[in-house]
Amino acid sequence: MLPFCKGRYRARLAETQNDIRAAQRLRYAAFRAGRGAHGDDGFDADPFDAACQHLVIERLTDGAVIGTCRLLLIRDGGEVGRCYAAQFYDLAPLAGFPLPILEIGRFCLAPSVGDADPLRLIWAALTRIVDAEGVGLMFGCSSFPGIDPAPHADALALLAQGHVGPHAQRPGRKAAETVPLVALPHDRRQAMAQMPPLLRSYIGMGGWVGDHAVLDRDLDTLHVFTAVEIAAIPAARARLLRADAQ
Repeated sequence: MLPFCKGRYRARLAETQNDIRAAQRLRYAAFRAGRGAHGDDGFDADPFDAACQHLVIERLTDGAVIGTCRLLLIRDGGEVGRCYAAQFYDLAPLAGFPLPILEIGRFCLAPSVGDADPLRLIWAALTRIVDAEGVGLMFGCSSFPGIDPAPHADALALLAQGHVGPHAQRPGRKAAETVPLVALPHDRRQAMAQMPPLLRSYIGMGGWVGDHAVLDRDLDTLHVFTAVEIAAIPAARARLLRADAQ
């Protein structure tokens, strides 16, 4: 399944503690650098790391990790409460999902990445994993920078208008600080510009979001629960993903 290479990059699962530390160092640069947190050691790490696999994208020329995300495979929907997102969202509506579920977290690329190949390689690797494990649903927390919703108002309004998920699967509120998604008038072009790349990818695959955003003061982000059912991915997009995964 993994590893495999495309162009100048290789995708593989972390095998050693050094691999995981390299991923945590990149996550720090993406999510925590410059915040001056107490006890700052240059790594983004939490107790969920031990339960997850870590996908890394490395540059072939020097082995540098320039992309990563962590993966938690949930084979029984009744176990969904042990995932990272369950800290912030009531995931009980997903407990009866009949197929394996894959939580994707801490998805990030190095700021120095100047081409689209690493992002395509991450999705190609995820496609291989989804197919190999029979995954029926992928989800995660898509993060906007900062906890103030105002700079993201157009994107949040666009999500509210056309991308809120089905009531039967939509997570309930659990976090102390949330912002409801409301379908207010908005500028679509501005909305797409404000939307994080990961969230745009989910939406392009027919994904959906919850009906509220969560203020995460630890990471200084505003995030929305985001999911895509594999069977709902448009056929043309699925063909492209599988072509990249060959």
